[in-house]
Amino acid sequence: MDFGVVLQTDPPAWRVVDLARRAETLGFSYGWTFDSHVLWQEPFVVYSQILAATNRMTVGPMVTNPGTRHPTVTASLFATLNDMFGNRTVCGIGRGDSALRVLGLEPTSLAELARSMEVIKGLAEGRSVDCDGAALRFGWCRGGRLDVWMAAYGPKALELCGARADGFILQLADPQIAAWTIGAVRRAAAAAGRDPDDLYICVAAPACVGDDLARQRDQCRWFGGMVGNHVADLVERYGDTGEAVPRALTDYIEGRGGYDYADHGRAGNVHTDFVPDEVIDRFCLLGAEDAHIERLRELRDLGVHQFAVYLMHDQKDETLAAYGQRIIPAVNA
Repeated sequence: MDFGVVLQTDPPAWRVVDLARRAETLGFSYGWTFDSHVLWQEPFVVYSQILAATNRMTVGPMVTNPGTRHPTVTASLFATLNDMFGNRTVCGIGRGDSALRVLGLEPTSLAELARSMEVIKGLAEGRSVDCDGAALRFGWCRGGRLDVWMAAYGPKALELCGARADGFILQLADPQIAAWTIGAVRRAAAAAGRDPDDLYICVAAPACVGDDLARQRDQCRWFGGMVGNHVADLVERYGDTGEAVPRALTDYIEGRGGYDYADHGRAGNVHTDFVPDEVIDRFCLLGAEDAHIERLRELRDLGVHQFAVYLMHDQKDETLAAYGQRIIPAVNA
C-alpha cells in the first residue's frame, strides 16, 4: 500500500514544505494539499517547492475543480511542474466545494467535470484536444504524463469516475462505504469497456495516533462536517431512503444546520457539533497504532492502493513519526 500526506497551505508555507519533506523520509510517497484559494495559500506555488525539496514524492491537489481554474490553466500548471521535475504530479479533481462556495458559486456539473478531465489530461500529456470548439495543444510539452483521479461519493459521480478517470479518491475511511463505492467504480469501469484493475484507488481521511480518543475525536470532528457538505448534496438529489446512497453515509447529517466555510477543514470548527463520535470513529483512523494497522489492512483487502493521511490536528509530528517508523512498515510487511 502507498501512503500519502494531505496538508493545508496555511502560512508559513515553508512549514508545509518541511512536513512534506519529512514525510518522504518516513516512507510517504504522495504529498497532497487542499485547493481553495480564498481559504489557503496558492498550492501550485507550494508544489514547486515540495518537488524541489524531495526526490521521489508525487504531489497534487486533493482536490482541484473546473470552476476556479480554467482547465487549460490547470493543465499548464501540471505540465510545467512535470517538465521541471520529471512527471511527479497527479491531478485530484472533483466538482468543487469550499473553493466555489466561498465565492457564492455552486459546484460544477458532472458534464463539465468530464470535459475538464479530458482537456487537462490531454494537454498535460502533450496531445491535441478540443476545448469549447478550439483545437489546442501545448507545443512546448514533450513526454508528459498525468494521471487524473476523481473524488466522488454519489452514484452518477462514481459512474463517471469508473468510466473516465485514472483513479478514484474516497474522502473517508469507513470500510462499509469504501466497499460500496469501490464496487460501484469498478462496475462502471467494466461497463465502459475498461479493466477495473487499472483504476488506482485512494482513500483519504484524518489519522491521529494516541490514547486520548476524546481529544482526537474533537480534533477530527471537522472532517465529518466536510463530508457532510457532500452528503447533503446527495440527499437533496437522491433522497435519504438508502436506495441510491447507503444510510451509513446519510443518517448523521439530520442535525446539520448552517455551515460556515470560514472554518472549513479546521480542528475546533464549531459548526460540526452535529457529527457524533460514532461517525468520527468510522470515517477516521484514531487510537493506538494497532487500531490503525488493522483498519489499513482491511482497506487494503478491499482494493485500496493508497491511504492518504489528513494531517489537520495538533499531533502532526507525532502521527507522521508513528506512521513512518511503525505503522507503514507493519502494513507493508
